[in-house]
Amino acid sequence: MSLPGVPVLPGGSASVLQAVLWDMDGTIVDTEPYWIQAEKDLVAAHGGTWTDDDAEELIGQALDYSARRLQQAGVALPVEGVIAALAGEVARHLQQEVPWRPGARELLEELAAEDIPCALVTMSTGPLARLIASTLPEGTFRSVVSGDMVSRGKPHPEPYQLAFDQLSAAFPGLAKSRCLAVEDSYPGYTSAREAGLPALAVPHMVPFPPDQGRIQWDTLAGRSLADLQELAALSAGGAQ
Repeated sequence: MSLPGVPVLPGGSASVLQAVLWDMDGTIVDTEPYWIQAEKDLVAAHGGTWTDDDAEELIGQALDYSARRLQQAGVALPVEGVIAALAGEVARHLQQEVPWRPGARELLEELAAEDIPCALVTMSTGPLARLIASTLPEGTFRSVVSGDMVSRGKPHPEPYQLAFDQLSAAFPGLAKSRCLAVEDSYPGYTSAREAGLPALAVPHMVPFPPDQGRIQWDTLAGRSLADLQELAALSAGGAQ
């Protein structure tokens, strides 16, 4: 018999991997180009300029931080107005097409099929997070933490700690050493690690700084639950 909160695979053996916590933009969906174009259009509408380098600085950051940077670039809106304008434009694109990152949807579907709980931990707004979640089978995410639910966004650990706490309430016995966070940005990766979670880096638009000890994949394409289980076993072993 398995312990509470420990998923059991069809063969009856307890899964080393208890849960996976996912970033959204750039990890599950390739929405970063939508955000960048929205930033450029908004700054231009207020008479300023916004470069690709400016935009890359914001990848993975909390939306209030991004809004303040856009204000510095000339956007004459309050922080809430900047966020609403950007999120509305991104939502418009997503309603036309959801650009999945390679391998992400397939891996999420495999985790759901094996009853391994997942959480969505994003700095996007709640409506955007729910929009993406609604395109996946019901129950894919047992917890959704969005940027408007925390007082301190990534790279602070609060978002991942909140998601872990929510999962722990639903799955007693959950251990951080047997969970895994999946992130495409260094701020997000830092958030997960500072929350005490093992993390997998899958860089997308911006490379990570060198770190020989970091677990990093080029892509999720072709990856499976077995690959995640292997990473979880390494992390759980190192925590003993």
